[in-house]
Amino acid sequence: MTTMPRGGAADVHGVVRRRRAVAAAGAVCAGLLVLSACDKPTPLSTITVGQSSVSEEATCGGEGKTLTTEALTACLKDTDIKSIKVDPDETVRFGVDPDVAEKRWTILMNGQPLVEDTDKTYRTIPGSVFFNAQYGAQGDSTLVSIKAGDGKKESQAVTGLWSFKLKKDD
Repeated sequence: MTTMPRGGAADVHGVVRRRRAVAAAGAVCAGLLVLSACDKPTPLSTITVGQSSVSEEATCGGEGKTLTTEALTACLKDTDIKSIKVDPDETVRFGVDPDVAEKRWTILMNGQPLVEDTDKTYRTIPGSVFFNAQYGAQGDSTLVSIKAGDGKKESQAVTGLWSFKLKKDD
């Protein structure tokens, strides 16, 4: 029979626990290092119609700096944007991150303001508006953009733009 000093078996478990603790600490440090190297993503904007929704990071800006007129014009001409089908009888819901709402935002239809700016995170508009010629719609699709402001009511400054294409769903 072999005898072991009292507490000898506990040493093995202690070594394993120390290794696990060091490995966990290393993983946490590596994770923090990777996160610190990443750029902070721009806030999201979401459009929901019925049970479908589409979200997008800023097409232009979104970091809080005012965009130039040239950058804004080029951004409104961007063709690589997400789209969603809209039944004219449905309600279209627009949502923005609280950071965007805090700086005030508005909805543009084909580059023109559709509603007043707001500091709320959520707005709703009847789907029929986006295909009505009275509001500047042309055909079966409409470019809709969410324009972030600088925090001043009715300011013309633009700090971010999120664009979507609304396609008529019959």
